[in-house]
Amino acid sequence: MSMTTLLPSLIAFAADDKPPATTAPEWVLILAALIGIATIVVLITWAKLHPFLSLVIGSTVTGLVAGISPTQTVTSFSSGFGSTMGGVGVLIALGAIYGKLLADSGGADRIVDTLVSRASNRSLPWIMGAVGAVIGLPMFFEVGLVLLVPVIILVARRSGLPLMKIAIPTLAGLSAMHGFVPPHPGPLAAIDLVKANLGTTLMFGVLVAIPAIVIAGPLFARFAAKWVQVPVPALFLTAEDRGEAADEKPRPGFGATLFSIMLPVALMLLAAIVDILAPGSTEAWKTVIDFLGKPMVALLIAVLVGMVVLGTGARMSVKDVAESVGSSLPPVAGILLIVGAGGGFKQVLVDSTIGTVIAHAISNVGTALPIVLFFAWLVAVLIRVATGSATVATITAAGILQPLVADLGMSPAATSLLVLAIGAGSVFLSHVNDAGFWLIKEYFGLSIGQTLKSWTILECLISVSGLVVVLLLSLIV
Repeated sequence: MSMTTLLPSLIAFAADDKPPATTAPEWVLILAALIGIATIVVLITWAKLHPFLSLVIGSTVTGLVAGISPTQTVTSFSSGFGSTMGGVGVLIALGAIYGKLLADSGGADRIVDTLVSRASNRSLPWIMGAVGAVIGLPMFFEVGLVLLVPVIILVARRSGLPLMKIAIPTLAGLSAMHGFVPPHPGPLAAIDLVKANLGTTLMFGVLVAIPAIVIAGPLFARFAAKWVQVPVPALFLTAEDRGEAADEKPRPGFGATLFSIMLPVALMLLAAIVDILAPGSTEAWKTVIDFLGKPMVALLIAVLVGMVVLGTGARMSVKDVAESVGSSLPPVAGILLIVGAGGGFKQVLVDSTIGTVIAHAISNVGTALPIVLFFAWLVAVLIRVATGSATVATITAAGILQPLVADLGMSPAATSLLVLAIGAGSVFLSHVNDAGFWLIKEYFGLSIGQTLKSWTILECLISVSGLVVVLLLSLIV
């Protein structure tokens, strides 16, 4: 369904049942949303303006067209920016710190080397999918990609397997975690916007990510290896590759590294399970578990444990650890601003009641959970294809659909599935307007056509298979 056929249908359905009071006629509000989103898309894709500035300008245009005064538009944007940063900014910063510690200490290398050394050529694609997922759990996609590209090339070179049989499963693990599982910026922002439970979303996110990784990873890799036959790039040659003695640096152990990675996940999942089993309990033990399972607390504990466990294992000095922590924050400044601006755009949509009108129109199409989840996926897909940014797509779609949660009285489980449907849509059809597309192309020496036949199809498979799993889960929650 195209945007041109979807929007008239939504407007027609909206006219059948009057939504809550608005600041302007419904058609003006929907037009304001279209103009605002189009402004953001054009500025990002054609004018090459940074997404942060594009979101600021697009939010302003949306508010003014919707009939909000300039002062109120600015106030709405600032309010949304602040609330989103308060809910998500700290988590993104903590995740960046931990990811940098994992990379600088050699803990990520330890995980990869241990898993790969015990794998046969037959099982290697499956192992690399698991490596991508484990490394992708605490790291941003771009960081994980830069970290794992040398590993992918090294493993392909030493195993003799086609490059795509190694690269595709690893990239599938990274991308699925980025789209579905907090503490990545997109899922975190969506959770905050629709007020979903982080632990529940994390639990469902893992369930959705696993089949998506299997389908888009090892299974698709068999076809990608036939469609895209390229040599292993002559990059990242090690001392062993050159026939020299390797200079082995101390690294943390496999068990200790895996423990530090899984610690925050375990704390958040434990809190979610306890909330389900004992929702009204005020016992001291539940209070402690709830506290430890708070996302900020769990990630802070992971960072502190990582500084000790990973730093000690790598024999990093206090100064080395401090430098690693300090250098982790500047690279995520842009991400923080984009996420905050996305929250500001959301608030403009909310205060102008645009989000309410669109959500009301979707609810008139059908209030059944699978229908709502499909439209959530579709909205994210349209924004993703237009802007090339999974994070922008997730935040914008979540802001637009936020009123659905209250209007339909969605349960916590349903709200988590809404987040995951949006996440599935946010990774659909990576193409030439996506930075990740060009990173994959250049790192592996592919042509644009080869990148479309490998990376782009991989992203579509993750998106569609993720949506299917989300819809299946919606039938039983």
